[in-house]
Amino acid sequence: MATIGNFDGVHLGHTEIIKRLKKHAAALGLPSVVILFEPQPAEYFARGRVPARLSRFREKFRLIRERGVDRLLVLRFDQQLAAYSPQRFVEEFLVQRLGIKALIIGDDFRFGSGRGGDFTLLHDLAERHGFSLEQTPPFLFIGKRISSTYVRYLLRHGYMGEAERMLGHPFCIEGRVVEGHKQGREWGFPTANIDLHRMASPVAGIFAVRVHGLGDEPRIGVGYVGDRPIIEDPRFVLEVHIFDYDEDCYGRHITVQFCDKIRDDIHFDSFAAMAEQIARDCEVARERLTFEYHGG
Repeated sequence: MATIGNFDGVHLGHTEIIKRLKKHAAALGLPSVVILFEPQPAEYFARGRVPARLSRFREKFRLIRERGVDRLLVLRFDQQLAAYSPQRFVEEFLVQRLGIKALIIGDDFRFGSGRGGDFTLLHDLAERHGFSLEQTPPFLFIGKRISSTYVRYLLRHGYMGEAERMLGHPFCIEGRVVEGHKQGREWGFPTANIDLHRMASPVAGIFAVRVHGLGDEPRIGVGYVGDRPIIEDPRFVLEVHIFDYDEDCYGRHITVQFCDKIRDDIHFDSFAAMAEQIARDCEVARERLTFEYHGG
């Protein structure tokens, strides 16, 4: 029993599909399988203009595993796979290689070369090859269709709370702490840096954050996502100044939870002006996170 899609962000709609997948798989005595593509097809075709991901592969893997799926199958999306017709994809991958017995898909699923495969074609192929097919209806939250596209919109505009409700979990970015320019320490704001490897991020600017992975309890701080225009460095990074923390954490794997947006990125004429603004950002972050912690 399988489902197939991008599962970017693993939002509430994806979670509902996985629940149905597991229920049907248990009833049929089959393993539950989620099929993904890497890179995501939109990333492959976009080339230089890569759409923002809600979750990198490691984050997606963790979120799907937490939902109790038996197996995760990752197909490498390349020129060869992109050229597969819908019929060939179903017959070669789903039928011949997987021996699929049942498939569940989302309401907007398209597949095959030129996105030529839709539910009608898939239904015909299912009948021809003897596997059952279910298409889920759109999943709504407060009257709005839950989709990765809409979650990206919410994050881009700083609606962190609504995005979290549609995801069903906080929006996070995780990764390994790498060495930076160490200029933050000179300004009085040492940072833990995650290189996003030019990944297009759905968020940008300054945020109040919680950092997981540096002890039993999360630590609070202020995070910056952007390309640091005042520093000549082409990397798009996540920098986190963790309050009341001054330990060496290079090489540690951390998860940064984005709680509230403080402001957009702005241009500074000097490092002194930037340091003054960062100090104000830290005050705001402390207030918002403390207020939230005490149930405000």
